[in-house]
Amino acid sequence: MNGLNTILVVDDDQSIVELLRDFLENENFHVITACGADEAWALFQQSSIQCMVLDIMMPGQNGFELCRRIRAESSVPILFLSARSEDVDKIRGLTLGGDDYIVKTASPGEIVARVKAVLRRSASKVSKQQMDEKILDYGRIKLNLSAREVLVEGKSVVLTPKEFELLRLFVEHPRHVFSYEQLLAKFWEGVGDRHTIRVHLSRLREKVESDPNHPQHLLNVWGIGYRFEGG
Repeated sequence: MNGLNTILVVDDDQSIVELLRDFLENENFHVITACGADEAWALFQQSSIQCMVLDIMMPGQNGFELCRRIRAESSVPILFLSARSEDVDKIRGLTLGGDDYIVKTASPGEIVARVKAVLRRSASKVSKQQMDEKILDYGRIKLNLSAREVLVEGKSVVLTPKEFELLRLFVEHPRHVFSYEQLLAKFWEGVGDRHTIRVHLSRLREKVESDPNHPQHLLNVWGIGYRFEGG
């Protein structure tokens, strides 16, 4: 399993870089290295990296600044490596999104163990997210509830937040008829009229029906409200 993980080690002290590379490669990790923030950023953009061991005090952009830059794009595990043991640095590093903070007096073996630990936590987090992810599949219409994504015939469709919640209600209760009054109470706090609902359902049909004038999924129940048909 380790062989699938690429570790980026960033430190301007070449002796530390070489030592960590030797220990990590001995544990069958793939290791790439950088001596500064700019080089590290370029490697991060070019490579698939599963974990980063990041020195804080480097010439130019420091580790904290690089972490902030990376966190804007990625949740890759980051272990800060520093010669300083002050609590204020630890707090800052973890607040910026670091997953661990290691003082350089730690042995290489301990650093490797901490790398393995954050990778296990990261894998566990991904696994939980996958288990929590809920997909509602009704043939040509699919809803990913955790990602709030709608696919119609495999193509992503952009819905407003209210349109998404309306569609979610219908697909979670197929063939259940929702009255105008129920929909107004749930989504408009009772303010509005049947025209309000008809306008929103018309817009929703334009996005999810193959022929909005002859809907197959969002069906009107004359005089009462609407229901959803799958398929």
